[in-house]
Amino acid sequence: MTRRLAEVARKVGVSEATVSRVLNGRSGVSDSTRTAVLTALDVMGYERPTQLRGERARLVGLVLPELQNPIFPAFAEIMGNALAQQGFTPVLCTRTAGGVSEAEYVELLLEQHVSGVVFAGGLFAQADAVHTHYHRLVERKIPTVLINAAVEHLGLPQVSCDDVVAVEQAVGHLTSLGHQKIGLVLGPPDHIPSRRKLATFKTCVAKAGLSDEHVEHGMFSIEGGHAATARLLPRGVTAVLCASDPLALGAVRAARRQGLSVPNDVSVVGYDDSALMNCTDPPLTTTRQPIEAMGRAAVELLVKQTNGGSVAAEELLFAPELVVRGSTARCP
Repeated sequence: MTRRLAEVARKVGVSEATVSRVLNGRSGVSDSTRTAVLTALDVMGYERPTQLRGERARLVGLVLPELQNPIFPAFAEIMGNALAQQGFTPVLCTRTAGGVSEAEYVELLLEQHVSGVVFAGGLFAQADAVHTHYHRLVERKIPTVLINAAVEHLGLPQVSCDDVVAVEQAVGHLTSLGHQKIGLVLGPPDHIPSRRKLATFKTCVAKAGLSDEHVEHGMFSIEGGHAATARLLPRGVTAVLCASDPLALGAVRAARRQGLSVPNDVSVVGYDDSALMNCTDPPLTTTRQPIEAMGRAAVELLVKQTNGGSVAAEELLFAPELVVRGSTARCP
């Protein structure tokens, strides 16, 4: 206990006696110092005294599926800065293969009495996944916000990029270039944003009098995009629309492996406009998610809940922007 008092006192910049007064619920300590001591306890992994466990720390969990796709670190940076400006401490939780699961992260965050949780690209977007941990957050009344489309039954606020508009823009761009055999590369079949993109794709190509049969699913990775595109190219597609930038980079690689040029033989469109997509070879035409606006909106919704305000369990849709670069050209 003595060592714990000393460590917390050093971190906060106060005396051990002050830390002791906070932990024992005594008077004579300012609210700001008291909050700083309790936050330090949470950050350092120490349990609060029993009488203080009912109070939530000013910690917010940012739960991400990975960091290899640059879009997720970008979201984390924006939301982390916005939370810090509001006096919260972001806690980054990243799932890895064989590592801590999303549900396990939720339990760890609950043990730390977090003020709220933001999920980006989590299991909430997979229809066939287990969603029990989201229900736990709802039951505990922990403010929670989801980024991008979720399954319908969770009853949580969402901040999403409009998949319908994104696909309409991309298909419109490709058809204006004369492409009539357009392939679509999506994430897993149970992925809700991919389902939305697929439904819109079918509507768009039907209106243009084109086939909607050239669709492949894969994992959200360069390898997944390569494998899916390799299955599409023998069917004679002249353009490939992808549900993420890593998938699109895989599509470019698959075309080159088959001796084709991008964009002279095959045009490729990505999704996200993540970091460095203007530096690829060729620079990638892609749909830009407005991550700055989306990240700040997610934080605003979360903070409103932590302050006792009510937030509707609805989806806020943000308009994407098609960024045309060098990976698309007129149909050969």
